[in-house]
Amino acid sequence: MPANTPLSELGERISRLQQAMARKEISAALIYQRADLFYFSGTAQEGYLLVPSRGQPRLLIRKYLPRAERESNLEVIEPLTGWEQLRTATLESLPPGAGGGGGLKEKLGLELDVLPARLYLRLKKLLPELELVDLSPAIKQIRAIKSPYEIALLRRAATLSAKMFKLARKIIRPGMTELELASRLEAFLRSRGHQGAIRMRGFNQELFYGHLLAGESGALPSFFDGPTGGPGTNPSYPQGAGYRKLLPDEPILVDFVTVLGGYMVDQTRLLWMGNLPRELHRAYLTAREIIRSLVPLGTAGTDSRILYHRACQLADRAGLGDYFMGHDLKINFIGHGVGLELDELPVITPAINFTLREGMVFALEPKFIFPGRGAVGIEDTFLVSPAGLESLTHD
Repeated sequence: MPANTPLSELGERISRLQQAMARKEISAALIYQRADLFYFSGTAQEGYLLVPSRGQPRLLIRKYLPRAERESNLEVIEPLTGWEQLRTATLESLPPGAGGGGGLKEKLGLELDVLPARLYLRLKKLLPELELVDLSPAIKQIRAIKSPYEIALLRRAATLSAKMFKLARKIIRPGMTELELASRLEAFLRSRGHQGAIRMRGFNQELFYGHLLAGESGALPSFFDGPTGGPGTNPSYPQGAGYRKLLPDEPILVDFVTVLGGYMVDQTRLLWMGNLPRELHRAYLTAREIIRSLVPLGTAGTDSRILYHRACQLADRAGLGDYFMGHDLKINFIGHGVGLELDELPVITPAINFTLREGMVFALEPKFIFPGRGAVGIEDTFLVSPAGLESLTHD
């Protein structure tokens, strides 16, 4: 079981946040979203982290204070008894003389990409003296650079992921259902510390461990923002493993997220019993070639769009471009940041240039979707280094 996040680690994170606040002339920040709260405070208990532009943060806990005091190494942790206390604490955190009338309003930074509208309106009414501004882009950019402490936790998760895939190869057999194989792998991970929940920041996005899809299931789209979907068990949760039996000579895609100590790695391996059809096997080899080609390109300072375009070039060269990252419903990325959440920065997409920086961690997932036949591909989680991409996940 990992120890509490060290105070030195929390201090560095908060310092980076305060530097970003200073650049945007934000006087204070209220951190509420659970992953962000854990990142900056070391606890996920219900409450707010109040971060002034300078000085110590205050962790205001509504529920449950004794656990927050055990879990967080921050120096100022206090109970939150009501809205008026939150108002008073926020105004006290402003620079001297701020918060009064007559001049420009001081800025209060919030996570407006995820904050519920009802809470935003409540805070706006509670703090009319302040201008509520979006601090979420800065928070996501800070979290995109992993510290050595975080990378060590990611390596632990990657080690467990490799053990899970070793088990999958050992126990797979014809006649098992997708659910049967998925549940055995999930139990293996859970018994070794997997937290179960896969946190995602995107609204209405959710995932349970990952996708285990056999044959045509791998080509069934869903609402999920990724190349695969799958049938799931019922229309209320229409993704992931279903009741289909595993058969010889078809692709079985195991795309699982392994989480330890809050930090996750995303890894996909393709399994099959017997022989894959020739075109699908060629797609599998092409996916492996794409990963090998992108590893030396992903150096610090690189435009992330280079990786996307290179992957598409290789898929087209193999005559498989029509199936790359979807068929009728293509997605426009081949990689996504991971950490405390599955959908962190950077995103490897043609739409936005993310300049790769040392310490960024993201998953690359070149996949091919063949309607009626299934999904083929691989996925590994990589760390950006000066020499290229270092694979954290391994077989």
